[in-house]
Amino acid sequence: MTQNTSHAVMAQRAEAHDSLDFFPTPPWATRALCEFLGPRPNGTVWEPACGAGHMARPLAEYWGRVVATDVAADQIGYGQRLDFLLEPRPAEMPTGKLDAIITNPPFRLAAAFVRHALPQAAVVAMLVRTAFLEGGERWRDLFDPYPPATIAQFAERVPMHKGRCLRAASTATAYCWIVWRHDPHRIGGTDFRWIPPGTRKRLERPGDYDDDARVEAGAA
Repeated sequence: MTQNTSHAVMAQRAEAHDSLDFFPTPPWATRALCEFLGPRPNGTVWEPACGAGHMARPLAEYWGRVVATDVAADQIGYGQRLDFLLEPRPAEMPTGKLDAIITNPPFRLAAAFVRHALPQAAVVAMLVRTAFLEGGERWRDLFDPYPPATIAQFAERVPMHKGRCLRAASTATAYCWIVWRHDPHRIGGTDFRWIPPGTRKRLERPGDYDDDARVEAGAA
């Protein structure tokens, strides 16, 4: 039996209602966002769906402080256990508006993550499937009342594999970063830009992937 690889099929990812929807982000995709935002050596960023840290670690290359939490941190073994949508932020975090909240949210909860994050941070950035931009209800409830400052579309694919971050993974799904900025003086609509081909090759680092150690051992 051959796999149906049409875009209409492959762009969908049906997860059970109680699924963690754990698809780790390749670190180069996070570095691409950080290069766009610029280094924030004195800033604090909250990664509230940190999984195994594949996004939190590259964030730490650009930000002074990274707070990593996840509803399943006790199962995954990274970060602090916290339900972003239902529990208050950790006591050790600064009060008032944070510098940024950046994450790859569970797709079915992405809109709720955005709405919950917007009052809490000067910058909110979400890595989502490009299909998240579609839909009349989402436009009416999210994008029209809260227009993002920037949509940054990856021109090359961002491969994600359920449960692990693999160098050899592939995907037929397109992804983009959506960035909101708390700036009352911002004028104009949403800026659309491309994250160009070659970004992955330029921003990958040794040890980024879960299977890097096995590959290196095999090459030794």
